[in-house]
Amino acid sequence: MLNNKNIFLYPVSLIYGLITSIRNFLYNTGILSSVEYELPVICVGNISVGGTGKTPHTEYLAELLQKDFKVATLSRGYKRKTRDFRIASSSSLVSDIGDEPMQLKRKFPDILVAVDRNRIHGANIILEKYSETEVIILDDGFQHRSITPGFTILLSDFEKLFVRDHLMPFGSLRESVINIRRADIILITKSPEDITPIQRRLIVKEIDKAPYQNLYFTSLIYKTPIAVFNSKDPEKNQLDISQCSDCSIVLITGIANPLPLKEYLQKFFGEIIQLYFPDHYNFIEKDILNITSAYNNLKSQNKYLITTEKDAVRLREFTNIAESIKSAFYYIPVGVQFLNDDKDEFDNIIVNYVRKNKRNNRVSEI
Repeated sequence: MLNNKNIFLYPVSLIYGLITSIRNFLYNTGILSSVEYELPVICVGNISVGGTGKTPHTEYLAELLQKDFKVATLSRGYKRKTRDFRIASSSSLVSDIGDEPMQLKRKFPDILVAVDRNRIHGANIILEKYSETEVIILDDGFQHRSITPGFTILLSDFEKLFVRDHLMPFGSLRESVINIRRADIILITKSPEDITPIQRRLIVKEIDKAPYQNLYFTSLIYKTPIAVFNSKDPEKNQLDISQCSDCSIVLITGIANPLPLKEYLQKFFGEIIQLYFPDHYNFIEKDILNITSAYNNLKSQNKYLITTEKDAVRLREFTNIAESIKSAFYYIPVGVQFLNDDKDEFDNIIVNYVRKNKRNNRVSEI
């Protein structure tokens, strides 16, 4: 059903859809060229604007594959201030490479984390200068048709299924739903852990996947909070929130949808002051003052500041935060959980693809 409030945007969506359809037609017919590489390339992406849990799923793949392969990730480095090719290192700044690549590098220091606005240029440098690389994960690469991935994973938020959405600007789709056929695996993310078999079957029917496509449901899991600023006391580097019924927190979020995190924390904390910021927000000195003020206004003697892992990599760069604030500052890592015991099947598909494909050939042809 069309939303009357935005009905005047619908004709614009039709024009946008025509443009994206022509672009995809030109790539599908070979009029616009697309590069294939001599090693496995896995694309992780979506067709909608907004958070689908792409970062934790990319991290899941990196952790899975680094056990047996030399892994590189390649993204554009969203909202960084640089434009050229960069390799993440321990001395990198968020402004150099972006918050998500920084988060990935901190979590997996042994993998190669690269950013480049030009994906082909970035992949070429990886192959030339880091020839030991055995697999490249293209982060948020579904619309970047200039590279043909060997394997594509498409994400859709359980609460905002792409089959129920519309093209931008009337909706949030970047391209028509018909293009989900380019995916080898479809992941329905942020699914409730108690989803029933009938709910699963109805969604699978609604999506109407192709025979060659696999579809799985995943949910996000919140892990033990970790200190944003490492403490000399190892016991203070983690926070046991199960013992915090009488505690208060300031929740700082600069992500697309902070509501699930707040709902989770409400199970443990009686008082929550939440400070909302836009997704990928670059904090300034005034924000630190506001965060400190909110912390001081908490009523409980046992009080903490909690943020997301992505926000933590930006906040960590501030050097003038008071020690009392630093010692109370924690972030919550987010993990991925496959429902219905599908983890092993998914893992085997990914690992076998990388192991068996010396050339980057399509696993399935449309």
